[in-house]
Amino acid sequence: MIRLDAPVIVEGKYDKITLSNVLDALIIPTDGFRIFKDKEKCALIRTLAKKYGVIVMTDSDSAGAVIRSYLKQVVGDAQIIQVYMPKISGKEKRKNRPSKEGLLGVEGMTPRQIEETLNRYGVFSKSDKTGEPITKTDLYVAGLTGNPSAGSNRKDFLAYLDLPDNLTTPALLDVLTRIYTRDEFECLVKEWKNNRQKSL
Repeated sequence: MIRLDAPVIVEGKYDKITLSNVLDALIIPTDGFRIFKDKEKCALIRTLAKKYGVIVMTDSDSAGAVIRSYLKQVVGDAQIIQVYMPKISGKEKRKNRPSKEGLLGVEGMTPRQIEETLNRYGVFSKSDKTGEPITKTDLYVAGLTGNPSAGSNRKDFLAYLDLPDNLTTPALLDVLTRIYTRDEFECLVKEWKNNRQKSL
């Protein structure tokens, strides 16, 4: 079991059950969109976030994105680590059919996939990455914002990184600064552009 001080926010009880087999942590389900009307749960999350920060692990679909956005408002300027599950096709065992996007959610992940994903987003790191942080200007220079093809570029770049294609520019910047330094980002952009050229 991996011990975490920060509470982990998930969408439903089955996500909680899955994570409870991997994490020794307070796991709080939002019960989907019910979180919007649950003032007590929001107050609890806000209080815990101020003391420990909070880890958000909603599914990487459109509903998960809406809940993530709302939780960001709930916790205000407290530390929030957005953890996005890898894009893996399939369906959870208890369901008759796959989700609309055809991807596994938190509930469908193996313990190893959960641990690797948490590690990828820096949940276990005790210190911040060294080096210059990524800025909005870096996104512009990379062609991911501020030009007519930025939207399609960003979608392609997100697919290259195995991230949800519905990330807003601020969310993308937040994720990138959590995972990479500016130097690492610049190398990644070069690799992505070279890979894109080869596929044309």
